[in-house]
Amino acid sequence: MSGYDNRVIPTAMQYHGRLALLWHDVIVERALGTLTRTVQRKAAVVDPQSVITAIDHFCKHREWAMNVGEEKGSIPDSVVNEVSWTRLLPPGVSVITLEFNPDYSDTARQVIRWSGLEEKVQKVEGASGTWIPRLKEHFGAQAFDLVFLDHWKDRYLPDTKLLKECGLIQKGTVMLADNVICPGTPDNLHYYRSHLEYTKAENVLGKSVFLGY
Repeated sequence: MSGYDNRVIPTAMQYHGRLALLWHDVIVERALGTLTRTVQRKAAVVDPQSVITAIDHFCKHREWAMNVGEEKGSIPDSVVNEVSWTRLLPPGVSVITLEFNPDYSDTARQVIRWSGLEEKVQKVEGASGTWIPRLKEHFGAQAFDLVFLDHWKDRYLPDTKLLKECGLIQKGTVMLADNVICPGTPDNLHYYRSHLEYTKAENVLGKSVFLGY
């Protein structure tokens, strides 16, 4: 076990967003190999649910990380059901995920492979601002049913606008944005709440629905 109190760290991060980012960049990066080994030891192969459970347990009891976790995880779970997905991703449904950090990307790739979802989850490594305009051409994507933002907070609003400009948001697209309260994304929340084409953002994940142009 790590030499710190797992109850103290999340509390400190709640009130010190920059400290959370520092912890994540310095400490958590060193734990990536341990996380991968934990998944391979604790989770069954080709069992996405057991992989999620192993990661949640690791982040809660072993090494605190910016993980959605069980409590907030119920929100995207409910949204997934709303847009007719399942954890196993039925035929015709796929996920495109962008990651800027090469180390995180490599860890994600290993976890996705262990989950048995390589053919359904498309990994992209690079900056969101660079990749969003290329998604239609590269993947043949038309528009997304669900967009989950969980990256640098100052990119939430520019990337939301860029997704719209590129025609990747359609009527009914559900927008989820993590950490809108802490460290906080006031400009993004204001945008959702002040533009009539979106429903007002709700819950701790800043859920909003695009209503159309």
